[in-house]
Amino acid sequence: MTSTPTGNTLILRRQLAELTKRPVEGFSAGLVDDDNLLEWEVMIIGPPDTMYEGGFFKARLSFPEDFPLNPPKMRFITPMWHPNIYADGLVCISILHPPGEDQYGYEDSGERWLPVHTVESILLSVISLLSSDSPNLDSPANVDAAKEVREDFPTYKKKVRRLVRRSAEEAFD
Repeated sequence: MTSTPTGNTLILRRQLAELTKRPVEGFSAGLVDDDNLLEWEVMIIGPPDTMYEGGFFKARLSFPEDFPLNPPKMRFITPMWHPNIYADGLVCISILHPPGEDQYGYEDSGERWLPVHTVESILLSVISLLSSDSPNLDSPANVDAAKEVREDFPTYKKKVRRLVRRSAEEAFD
């Protein structure tokens, strides 16, 4: 960015420096392009003792111009099979939903985006999502995955394990 740094770029630059200096276990994050602080690439390592263990999941964080007033969007590039991740990879968790009241009444406003969230808190929430044995099936992003969790968990688990194996193979290609 050639112009004067704005508040959002200063915040993102500080968070990037912090994550570079003190990496957090379970993920790595960096810029897609050194000239654009609003696009980050992320690698999430499948959490131990979960179905996702051993996987390497690539994702993108896209920050809006008005960050931190509004949340970034997070999209997995690695194929995912999870009730709270859309088929196109878009992650659906409360802290990535815009601030304020939920028009559908599923979420408390305190569960939604707050400007105090950081890249670290977002990614730890996503790791927590992948670690959970009971994904949110009340308002699923991927209806087919939610249905499979409910009705045929062994098949769901098999699909996830297959994606994990593929992600591990592709991470080292």
